[in-house]
Amino acid sequence: MSEVRIVAEPRTEFGKGAARKIRRADKVPAVLYGHGIEPKHFTLPGHELLLALRTPNVLIRLQGEGVNEIALPKGVQRDPIKGFLEHVDLLLVKRGEKVTVEIPVTTTGDIAPGGLFDQQLLSIAVEAEATHIPTGIEVDIEGLEVGAVVTAGDLNLPQGTSLVAEPETVVLQVISQPTAAATEEAAEGEAEGAPAEAAAE
Repeated sequence: MSEVRIVAEPRTEFGKGAARKIRRADKVPAVLYGHGIEPKHFTLPGHELLLALRTPNVLIRLQGEGVNEIALPKGVQRDPIKGFLEHVDLLLVKRGEKVTVEIPVTTTGDIAPGGLFDQQLLSIAVEAEATHIPTGIEVDIEGLEVGAVVTAGDLNLPQGTSLVAEPETVVLQVISQPTAAATEEAAEGEAEGAPAEAAAE
């Protein structure tokens, strides 16, 4: 797990006007909470924070006046149109403690011919040591045939990591490809239903 050092400046001004001023300076308002402490407010350099957040579950080392803590991003607010960072919530973590996070599930290989690959979960909830969060879980799907199902309980979790999701949760499966007849029936059904829907409107 990577750790990124970022300079944190104490934030003393609040409100929408103050927040806009911070963002105009290419900085991001942030709040640090956890372990029973009073929430601490900071401003963080926007570009450095944006680069750090490209890594899932990145650990951020906050350093600055009166602060030297490790934090895990738990809430990221972005502008819905322009996409820039508006605010970040950071969870204070300590070495050795366990945290619950979502880690990505990726696949390698190809399924057997004739099937259709259906991945229902792109990430899975696990519990891991805060400073040793795995980057993800890899599933080998080479040769899987129609009817094959991989559940959360089937995943090969990294050492020191435990499953939080229900073991029977379906992560991925191989289903049969629709036949030409089934596709035609579905298309006909949609066509027949269209006038009724239009009339109801």
